[in-house]
Amino acid sequence: MLYETLQVVFDDRVGIITMNRPAARNAMTTRMMTELRDCFSAFYVDPQQAACLVLTGAGTGFCSGADLKERKGMSEATWRQQHAVVEQMIKAIMDCPIPIIAAVNGAAYAGGMEIALACDFIYAAEDARFALTEVSLGIMPGAAGTQNLPRAVGVRRAKELVLTATPFRADQAYAWGMVNKVCTPDQLMAEVMAVARRIADNAPVSVRQAKKSLDRGSELDRATGYAFEIEAYNRTVVTQDRQEGINAFNEKRKPRYKGQ
Repeated sequence: MLYETLQVVFDDRVGIITMNRPAARNAMTTRMMTELRDCFSAFYVDPQQAACLVLTGAGTGFCSGADLKERKGMSEATWRQQHAVVEQMIKAIMDCPIPIIAAVNGAAYAGGMEIALACDFIYAAEDARFALTEVSLGIMPGAAGTQNLPRAVGVRRAKELVLTATPFRADQAYAWGMVNKVCTPDQLMAEVMAVARRIADNAPVSVRQAKKSLDRGSELDRATGYAFEIEAYNRTVVTQDRQEGINAFNEKRKPRYKGQ
């Protein structure tokens, strides 16, 4: 995977995706939006490429949102076309079957915060800052921020944050349930990689099916969600990994999963 605005490397079964415009705090140009869309779409097409993904930013920032310099003077038609790419991008992240951990190493503002929210969970550096600033710029969140934020912090807190456009700290995000863990800046990636490797050590099909069931279950009533869970569960029963897990347990060894 070769991109102009992203770096994609693999550490064993963990894919590390780095937004790479550090001089602009990783603000998203149309090129970056397109490359993020294409990157996560590729993992949707071939989820065997990795067992867990980490998304972070180069330098001292995660992502400051859309590049407003590029948007200066942009026509309404071009703006809508660019936002169509944003919509495809955020859907590609949310639809990715592989677990995604956001490693927020600095400012995650506007679309950058929405990207973090679209991941499965967030680890943040102590000095990370978050904000959905769109209403202060004459627009509103348009990358699922009004959908994912209330699911993370509750609708009343989400209304306050969106309608005031107020920045907030990593420790506040943790207290509200948006961030899973706050780390010292020098330990953020080590902490994220430790949990990513733990996920990657598990049976890939099982992990993907469990993620799918968790995502769907949050949108359904309990009985319908449980019916979906059973369908997802049955997909794991026919795998070689299911038998490998049982054999490894009984033979007192680490399982060797193949995603089959």
